[in-house]
Amino acid sequence: MKLAAALTALTCLAGCTASTTDRLKLPPLETVAHVDLGRYVGSWYEIANFPQSFQRGCVASTATYTARDDGEIDVLNRCREGAIDAPERSALGRARVVDPSTNAELEVSFFRPFWGDYWVIDLDADYRWAVVGHPGRDYLWILSRTPTMPEATYQAIVSRLQTKGYETARLVRTPQPPGARPFEVPRPAPPG
Repeated sequence: MKLAAALTALTCLAGCTASTTDRLKLPPLETVAHVDLGRYVGSWYEIANFPQSFQRGCVASTATYTARDDGEIDVLNRCREGAIDAPERSALGRARVVDPSTNAELEVSFFRPFWGDYWVIDLDADYRWAVVGHPGRDYLWILSRTPTMPEATYQAIVSRLQTKGYETARLVRTPQPPGARPFEVPRPAPPG
């Protein structure tokens, strides 16, 4: 619950300070054109992030998204505190689509009634990796279905983030356990 309370407090405080977008007078952040939520659900490893107080000490971070019958998505974030073999901590929340024309703009809540923006701003065509940001450019997560990512792929993502106005020097890589297995990538639904 400590993680969920911190997420809520951070969401509330974010509205009280000037965002990176405002501070640097950047254009509005753009999302990807479309997210197939059926392919996006499942589990992801965190490859890198902008450090946040609610993730302090986290390693081996993962996120699992599960479609709900009501159209929303369950969100389960897990990490190990301080070391790969440390006890696991988790936070369960819920996501909802804000822009159904793209499914790329969502909101996530770990403690209602507070919701925070969750925007998919870069996405592999085969849903092997994704980049999640926030319109203020103060939050950023690079996710992958695999516990590691080829360096060329990572650097290409970082380069695109720089063109979007992100201060990529803030990115910190997330250690993952050696020998961790890739997560399955959901297949596209058959036409019809």
